[in-house]
Amino acid sequence: MSPTIPPSEDTEGRPGVGRVEAFSDGVIAIIVTIMVLELHPPVAAGLDKLWSQWPVFFAYALSYLYVALYWSNHHRLFSHATVVSNGLIWSNMALLFALSLVPFSTAYLGEQHFSRDATLVYLVTMFVPAIAYAWLQRVIRATGVQGARASRYHVATLRKGIVAIILYLAGMPLSFISPWLGIGCAMLVAVLWFLPNSPFDRLFESRTGQPTP
Repeated sequence: MSPTIPPSEDTEGRPGVGRVEAFSDGVIAIIVTIMVLELHPPVAAGLDKLWSQWPVFFAYALSYLYVALYWSNHHRLFSHATVVSNGLIWSNMALLFALSLVPFSTAYLGEQHFSRDATLVYLVTMFVPAIAYAWLQRVIRATGVQGARASRYHVATLRKGIVAIILYLAGMPLSFISPWLGIGCAMLVAVLWFLPNSPFDRLFESRTGQPTP
């Protein structure tokens, strides 16, 4: 088992990791708050007027699920971090910046009633955090907890991340056929991360014999 990289003069240990994670939690909480503030009830009375707002609420619900999944996986990932390096700080800031764009694309998607252009913007906004998260995980994998269990965790989640990136890229050209095909790809990514042991994980286990952590 490889030893965990010890803190040096240029890095902080677990207390510093906790500060970075607490800051990230605050930013993610603000992102969720901004999204819910974009939900405006109709001025006119009647359930039909309320029902007409379903695209806005659906976009919000989908994005809320995404942000919740990022927060959950971010928390699990940081349990493997042991030092605060420049790479960890800036990859984490890149992820938070990418997630901060989600409220804008969510509002645009809902207001435009899932138009092709709005769907493309939304998929790009989902694609960028996936890239940033992969960068962050690569940093933590190199500098954080080592060992067989940590390795299984990183392999399984990186595998999901790669599939998610492929689905986002596939959704972009599919959106020219139908925006709902693009949204469908985004929803598949959500299902992939939401299920602890998805059909994709079971397929991989059956081919390799390696259990998902």
